Amino acid sequence: MAEDWENGGFGLYIHWPFCEAKCPYCDFNSHVSRSIDQIAWREAYLKELKRGTSETPGRVLRSVFFGGGTPSLMEPETVAAVIEEIRRSWPVANDLEITLEANPSSVEAGRFRAYRQAGVNRISMGIQALNDSDLQRLGRIHTVADAKAAFDIARKEFDRVSFDLIYARQDQGLKDWGRELREALSMAVDHLSLYQLTIEQGTAFGDRYNAGKLRGLPDDDLGADLYALTQDICADHGLPAYEVSNHARDGAQSRHNLVYWRYGDYLGIGPGAHGRLTKGGVRWATEAHAAPGKWLKSVDENAAEKPREALSSRDQCSEFLLMGLRLKEGIDLRRYNELSPKPLCEATLADLQGLGMIDVTRDRIIVSDQGFMILNAVISRLLDDQDPPSIRQRSSSSSSEP
Repeated sequence: MAEDWENGGFGLYIHWPFCEAKCPYCDFNSHVSRSIDQIAWREAYLKELKRGTSETPGRVLRSVFFGGGTPSLMEPETVAAVIEEIRRSWPVANDLEITLEANPSSVEAGRFRAYRQAGVNRISMGIQALNDSDLQRLGRIHTVADAKAAFDIARKEFDRVSFDLIYARQDQGLKDWGRELREALSMAVDHLSLYQLTIEQGTAFGDRYNAGKLRGLPDDDLGADLYALTQDICADHGLPAYEVSNHARDGAQSRHNLVYWRYGDYLGIGPGAHGRLTKGGVRWATEAHAAPGKWLKSVDENAAEKPREALSSRDQCSEFLLMGLRLKEGIDLRRYNELSPKPLCEATLADLQGLGMIDVTRDRIIVSDQGFMILNAVISRLLDDQDPPSIRQRSSSSSSEP
């Protein structure tokens, strides 16, 4: 009998924790370092891959994602060695997707050619803005010209290239964002990740916001209008949303992220990497030590992970809702009921459907376009009937990209 994770597939996430500079809005596990022992890191990744293989023998691997940090700072030899070990360790899907994140400032034609030769077949580029003044505000160290030149290099080497933009920036109006988004769509892309700027505590932006020094941020009404405009423009250009923040032409969706959102299993390797791993009918939440130096040392001691947590049925239901309802395809109700100790509240479902927030059929729950405008509120309403606050909080924190 198939285990639940097989509905979403099996993927591998590899975290590279180093960046050239720390962006003021970023709360990811990224660090600036003057020197990096690439050989030591290469050996650590290879050792962790061997450990991962021993726990998942025979699984068909559908995707690999090098995230960070700035993985385009990895030496191509490191990427090549990791991919070679991956192919030696697992049977892989015929259309295995191998994505590497890149920042425009670290893109070089020779390096990208070497990544392609190593086996990378998809690039995800952190451009973030097509406006030089806003790039400076966001703490980026590249210019618009740098970004376009890097994108052109990537397009010459790879068939699949995505890039990220951040909107709802300081003093950004509808006309400004509409013009910038149309320019992005004119760059022959087939996938865009479009994120509203969020102010995270513990970041430089968070500190400025708390001190009242981060001005010009949009209010809720303007934020909603910017989101609606984003959906309209992308749909008109043939890149409809398939997830709340991701847009793609048909067939160009990120297969790796679909493993997360469809609640599959994935191994997380590298400092701070999260994972979900089903063994013996139990789904485990995994998390590696976050500090790069501690992680590197702990790999030598065969102790790269923190103690694992077995996820209860309610934990899994919460995560399944948090992840799956982000997708335009929604969630499979039968699968939810197989995971859940109790069904979703019929009165709550009827109420949300009556408000036009969701569409409920015998087989699926799908969030409407109106519901996506307040997705967190919709999900919270469903979770209120299922889980105590402590479970909700943990599930929310684990739903970010590993």
